[in-house]
Formats: sequence, structure tokens, C-alpha cells
Amino acid sequence: MTPAARVQAAIEVLDLVIAAARDNGPPADRIVSEWFRSRRFAGSGDRRAVRELAYRAIRSCGEVPESGRAAMLRVANDDPVLAALFDGSRHAPAPIEPGEPVAEPGVAPRWLESELAASGIAGSDAAALLTRAPLDIRVNRLKTVREDLVLPVAAEPTSAPDGLRLPAGAQVEQWDAYRGGLVEVQDTGSQIACLAVGAQAGEAVIDLCAGAGGKTLALAAAMANRGTLIACDTDRARLSKLPERAARAGATIAETLLLDPGRENEALVAWQGRADAVLVDAPCSGTGTWRRNPEARWRLSESQLAGYSALQARLLDVAAGLVHRGGRLVYVTCSLLDREGAAQIEAFLSRRNDWRADPLELPAGTARGGGIRLSPAQDGTDGFFIARLARIC
Repeated sequence: MTPAARVQAAIEVLDLVIAAARDNGPPADRIVSEWFRSRRFAGSGDRRAVRELAYRAIRSCGEVPESGRAAMLRVANDDPVLAALFDGSRHAPAPIEPGEPVAEPGVAPRWLESELAASGIAGSDAAALLTRAPLDIRVNRLKTVREDLVLPVAAEPTSAPDGLRLPAGAQVEQWDAYRGGLVEVQDTGSQIACLAVGAQAGEAVIDLCAGAGGKTLALAAAMANRGTLIACDTDRARLSKLPERAARAGATIAETLLLDPGRENEALVAWQGRADAVLVDAPCSGTGTWRRNPEARWRLSESQLAGYSALQARLLDVAAGLVHRGGRLVYVTCSLLDREGAAQIEAFLSRRNDWRADPLELPAGTARGGGIRLSPAQDGTDGFFIARLARIC
């Protein structure tokens, strides 16, 4: 493909990404993969270049663009070399016409930028949400320790005690260390969130929103495979991935429990008031993960954010009923919005006088309301809010 043809290909990909964002379609990474699957003529260099162009445009636009061309013109406005490729030649984009639509710049749609600013995320802190995410792994203490691990590439320790940061593009899943369960791909911020649980060997711990079980595996390692660890979720497809992952990691104590949305207490009736710790990694807006899926900010609406907030409050109450007196509840969201973080904890404590917020001593993060915040700009991690609550004896 010529450089101009790559630009036109990126525009076509962007059209699909924009349509999917409006209609709740597939994520951008899947769209890119499927687009190339039917275009075998494109070599690895073409694939890489088109992907980079498409994501560069996605990161450059605040509001949802009118079209893929408008999104690419946003980039071309600041890049004369790219603008020159709009030359109308074979397989190239048509020449740029005066006054044609150009997507608006910004970190996010205006309403969402306002939400972030009200939560203390603006300027360089907001811009960092759209940088490229690093590749982190967690060393699995059930099988080895960070100091003894030998990898095919050089890695740097992160602020998490078992965290390593790898060079971009490292093919982790092809390594013997991965196949043997010695490492798991997990952002350092996610690892630090697991530290907040303080899970100990012999305890009864419930991961209430386990998903595919990344945090469950970290908890099993912290517990040295001794105790009871229940991984719950309402998504059968995601939860079904955990047994295979647990077998690879040697996490023998991880059990799964499928929940019905809105009827979680029925499935967990045997655990009422019995758990030492409950982790609520609640569904949220995902504003802290935009570095990995930047088009997600085009998918979020104000009504969806309100729905997430209501669900988070309900899950906090469900989790509270599972903890015995003297036990703890750890609330986590991969969001930087106070509505999903500090405000949720404030509201919970205002309606539950038998709970208090406990101070957290973690290797990264900044105090925010009743918890701490991790952010790409300040901590080099995905964005998280983490709070630990204790049930008063």
C-alpha cells in the first residue's frame, strides 16, 4: 500500500469505528482486525501503519466525528505531510476542499470533559488519559517471585511488588513463562487495587464482580492458596474463562458462582455476614482505561453514567451484607469521575452508620475523598478509585 492508500484505509476503518460507537457495536480493536481479515493483500507494515493512523485520529477528536474523513482531517490540520497525501490519486483520499467538515479536537465530548474537570481531572491530567498504555505483567507468587523470573526481554519493576513493565509489543502470550502460569498480564494499577484487599491465607474472600478473574488470581496468590475464594459475576461468558486461567496459574482455591442481575443476594444467602473481605470491582464508565480503548469515550452517555452510579450503590449494599463485623469491603472502579468514586463512598457511609472508611497505605496514588486515586499522569497506571471500608464491631 502507498502512504496515501494507508490514509484512505484508515478513513474507512474510522467510518466503521464511529458507526459502532453510535450504535453500541464492536470495539475498535476488533473492527481493525476484521477489516484486515478480508484484505489479505495488506502486509504487516500496512496493518501497523493503518492502525496507528486510525488510533491517532481517534485520540485527536473530542466529540464523535461526523465521519472518518472528518476525523482524519483533524490530524491533517496539524500535519502538513499527512495533508499532502489527500491528493486524489489511485486509492488515495480526495483532495481537501475549503470548508469541509473537520472533527472537533478535545479529550472527550464536552459534557464528559466537564465531569472530569469537576472531578479534578483537567489539563495535562486529562490529556494523559489518551496517551498509549504500557504493557504490565504480574509475577505469580504461587509459582515464582519477581527476583527469580527470567524473561525473553528486559523488564522494569513497577510500584506494585509483583509488577513488571515490558517493552511495547512484547508477545507475552507466546512465552513459556505465560503458558506455564508464571506471569499474568495485569496493569500495575489493577495490581495495587488487589493489594488494598489485604487478603490473607485462611480467610474467606469474595470477588463480587470478578469478570474473567484477573483480580481473583491475584487474590489467590496473596492468600497462598489457603482459604476460601469465591469469584462471582453475572456474565457467564466472562466468568467461564476463569477455570482455565486458574488452572494455568495454579490457583486451586478459586471457585466460581454465577449470579442473576438484581438477585445477587439469593445466590449468596449462605455467605451473609460471613466473609472476611469482599472486593467490589464495580462496572463503571471506564474513564481510567481510555489509553487502551480511546473510542470508549464516544460510547458513554449521561444516562449510562447515571445507570452505572445506581448499580455501584446497589452493589455496595449487596457486598456490605456479606461482611462479618470487623471485616472489610474494598470498592474499586477504573474511573476518575467522583460520581463513581469519592461520592459513592460518601453516600454509602451516610446511609450505613456501622461502617467507616479505613486509611490506605498503597505504593502509589493520591488521597481522594474516602479513598485514593491512581491516574496515568500521576502514577503511570490506568485510572482507578480505590476505597477500603471496615464494618464496625
